[in-house]
Amino acid sequence: MSVIAATPPIEAELIPLTLLRPGQRALVDQVIGGGMLVHRLREMGLRGGAEVEMVRPGSPCIIRLDGHKLGVRSDELSGVLVRAGTSGA
Repeated sequence: MSVIAATPPIEAELIPLTLLRPGQRALVDQVIGGGMLVHRLREMGLRGGAEVEMVRPGSPCIIRLDGHKLGVRSDELSGVLVRAGTSGA
C-alpha cells in the first residue's frame, strides 16, 4: 500500500498586469503606487479579487474588467499585481 502525501496547491506568482498576454485572465491581488493613482485605479474597480482580462497590451493598455473595456496607460497599470491562471482565470 502506497501513501501519497498531499501537497499544498502552488500559488500563481504575482506579476504586473501589464505582463499578461492578450486573452489571458488574472485576479488582482494588490494595487501599489502613489495615493492618488491607487485611489483612481480602485475606483475603476481594480481592487483585490477583481478578475481582469488583457485585451491589448501596450500603451494605452486595453483590459476587460466587469464586462467593460478600459484603456489605461501601461505605466499606471505597472503597480497592479495579479495572479494569472487562478480560480477560473
